[in-house]
Amino acid sequence: MVMFVTLILFLLGWFLISLHSRYGKPPGPYGLPFIGYLPFIDARKPYETFARLAKRYGHIYGLWMGQVYAVVVTDPALIRTILAREETTGRAPLFVTHGIMGGYGLICAQGDLWRDQRRLSIEWLRRLGMIKFGAARLDLERRIVSGLNELIEDIDSKAVREQHGFNPSAVIHHTLGNLLNDLVFGIKYNKNDATWQYLQHLQEEGVKHIGVSMAVNFLPVLRYLPSTRKTIHFLLEGKAKTHTIYNTIIAEQRTKMCSSNAPYEQQEESILNCFLKEATKRQEAGRPDATFCDDIQLRHLMADLFGAGVDTTFTTIRWALLYIALYPAVQQRLREELKQRLVANDSPSLNDVEALPYLRATIAEVQRIRTVVPVGIPHGTTKEITVAGFKIPANTMIMPLIWAVHMNPTLFDAPNIFKPERFLDPEGRFTTPSCFLPFQVGKRMCLGDELARNILHLYVAHIVHHYDWFSIAPEDATTIDLTGACGITLTPPDYRIIFSKTKKQ
Repeated sequence: MVMFVTLILFLLGWFLISLHSRYGKPPGPYGLPFIGYLPFIDARKPYETFARLAKRYGHIYGLWMGQVYAVVVTDPALIRTILAREETTGRAPLFVTHGIMGGYGLICAQGDLWRDQRRLSIEWLRRLGMIKFGAARLDLERRIVSGLNELIEDIDSKAVREQHGFNPSAVIHHTLGNLLNDLVFGIKYNKNDATWQYLQHLQEEGVKHIGVSMAVNFLPVLRYLPSTRKTIHFLLEGKAKTHTIYNTIIAEQRTKMCSSNAPYEQQEESILNCFLKEATKRQEAGRPDATFCDDIQLRHLMADLFGAGVDTTFTTIRWALLYIALYPAVQQRLREELKQRLVANDSPSLNDVEALPYLRATIAEVQRIRTVVPVGIPHGTTKEITVAGFKIPANTMIMPLIWAVHMNPTLFDAPNIFKPERFLDPEGRFTTPSCFLPFQVGKRMCLGDELARNILHLYVAHIVHHYDWFSIAPEDATTIDLTGACGITLTPPDYRIIFSKTKKQ
């Protein structure tokens, strides 16, 4: 009886404290003591749980997720307003962000380190060709197309051997990953290289484990449980092995830079190359910001730029091929548009993209209907702010629920229907509404958005142009589930494609 009364008093006290702590904050569900609303979140489809709560509490609401207070935002205008503020450029106090990554790199960094490294990364990406015009853009296109040619050869070869269809994910992952290897590290791997196979495996598995729905992010004490300890060990061991590989690459690049007779400007550009030159310049000048360019930061930055660049783009390409294969009318219209634009057997180029509105609309619709990062990349408040009349404390996790925006029937008519035409105006020109947020928005929006668009357009255009037709293998087409699996990104199911080509290229 005493224990029962004690429990009742505890729960009553917790409720009163929770009620008082909510004063001035956004409305939202209460959850349970210590663990908050975590038990009620669908681990497979957390974005749907958050979207349902928005229908009950409104476009901005708050809830406790373990030890982390989170504010979820589903209104696109409000998302733009909040993420444009300097006070929301922090990172949420998650275990992965602070406990495993230590606040290094770009994704997990904040404050002066983040501002410095973001500015440098944008500068370096522009130098690598992430611009609208110029020689660097042509060089970037050359590097993308080089991998694309290898991809087409691999698909051609597999299509002959496996006429009942095959899963193209592995060959896409190799060529796309090697493009990022080239841009970030200045190296490329052979398909069967053991180090490259390990890095691909680690990247595929890692993104499944460190998604924002992972409970240990919000209750770090869970990392000591047997079931969780194995996952944390995988992440920590993977990080250590990856950094060991990076150390070898860094040492080789330093040796190459010191021994080369060619000036820096004549060497093939890469993020690593640019970083090492910047670090040397700062160290030689005795600048205090030289600490932002040490090897610890370098390893984390390279991992971020490679991982983010590969995972989101790779996932979008996989979704794009799946939807294009499932919608014959879309595929036919894409192919006709390419035929009208291209002369003879010319391959699609970046200069063609502006004149391919349906291609751009199709990719945009893929990004909308299967938002690659459905719960957005969580931000953190660096100080208390007021938004829409509500008080949001410092160290709050801000979740821009992009899935809810893109699947809102008020913003996008019949959102569950795949319809590229929604991104075309009455004259057939490509257009995007302000509520379309595939690369997020604000001060921490994706810095590689232009690079990602270039890759997506070229990959899809080349594949559609090269083949007379491609379709999902009949056995897969009847059973395929388009829900996807949610880790950091929303990944499609495995599927096999039958590629058909009768014309000579």
